[in-house]
Amino acid sequence: MWDRLLVDCNIATMDPARGVPFGAIENGAIGIQDGRVVRVGRRVELAGYQARKVEPLGGAWVTPGLVDCHTHLVFGGNRAGEYEQRLEGATYEEIARAGGGIASTVRATRSATLEQLIAEARPRLQALMRGGVTTVEIKSGYALDIDGELKMLRAARALGQEEPVRVSPTLLALHALPPEFRERRQDYVELAIASILPAVAREKLAGAVDAYCETIGFTPDEVRDYFETARDLGFRIKLHAEQLSDQGGAALAAEFGALSADHLEHLDETGAQAMARAGLIAVLLPGAFYALKETKRPPVDLLRRHDVAMAVATDCNPGTSPMLSPTLMLSMACTLFGLTPEEALAGMTRNAARALGLEAEIGTIEAGKAADLCVWRVGRPAELCYWVGLPGPERRIFAGVDQ
Repeated sequence: MWDRLLVDCNIATMDPARGVPFGAIENGAIGIQDGRVVRVGRRVELAGYQARKVEPLGGAWVTPGLVDCHTHLVFGGNRAGEYEQRLEGATYEEIARAGGGIASTVRATRSATLEQLIAEARPRLQALMRGGVTTVEIKSGYALDIDGELKMLRAARALGQEEPVRVSPTLLALHALPPEFRERRQDYVELAIASILPAVAREKLAGAVDAYCETIGFTPDEVRDYFETARDLGFRIKLHAEQLSDQGGAALAAEFGALSADHLEHLDETGAQAMARAGLIAVLLPGAFYALKETKRPPVDLLRRHDVAMAVATDCNPGTSPMLSPTLMLSMACTLFGLTPEEALAGMTRNAARALGLEAEIGTIEAGKAADLCVWRVGRPAELCYWVGLPGPERRIFAGVDQ
């Protein structure tokens, strides 16, 4: 006997094998046992099964739980004051010279205790959860020293243990050059490679590493050295690539068999071809595009032409994407980047799961996968993108339990 049987619902399974838009099953049913989906299909196909609890959903749509595959959710303080300054005419350079920008977040993150980082991040995480997120990636990268990076990742781990959500932590040691290494660039890269990477590996605090490959970040050669050590230590690879310029980051990520390359506004044909050959996911971040008032969109048609799967994420961070609404990202992905509603929803379900290496566990509604589900009171799945800032699902189910 199953634990639960959800009936009288329409199901956007997001399983492409079904061969219909959204992998949809109308008048469907979902059987759940021990936190996992055991059967999904049309209601009549599950009519002979028994469950301890049979729950009619009144024609609601059920989707996989949303997956936010790129966030910087843990950090100290915030930069709302700098946001005001920029709107009043101050430039980013002026703010940075006065000690603002990422340097201010580094100071606040380093000075915060582990408990403070957890307490500050929790409301942000809970906002994403209310929006339908059941899995979230959390990057480090705002401490930029050994103790602080470990502290950030411990905070991410604690949030995953304390909240009903799956947390996937990522080490982002090559995010920016810390102030004390401004004149000793190579020394910091060596610190990240020789000290931070092994320390994180010893504590098993992250499954993947990331880097910011950009003219204002780190060079391809620096990232390559970092990735070689990370790969030897057993980490999976992700990369901030081609956001502000084409540094060949996507091709570099492909060379290392990365899970994803993220941002990609300046991706070219060569990079797209490399991503396609390596099976990388293109993670699109419309929140940063919006907040930075960018005008160059990621080349969605190029990605489609080369059959590169696209994910969508909030990029929640204090400086360039203070975004806490996954459904707003779905809307922006369609309106700003030209994705279809089906592409956008796939981008926050099955493709986002692939971008975290978790596609065997989450991302579609299939037998054997985790019963991470969202119940939406909408007439069709496209409404998740159509309504700007839709608050979130009527019900959020994590590991088979309503939250």
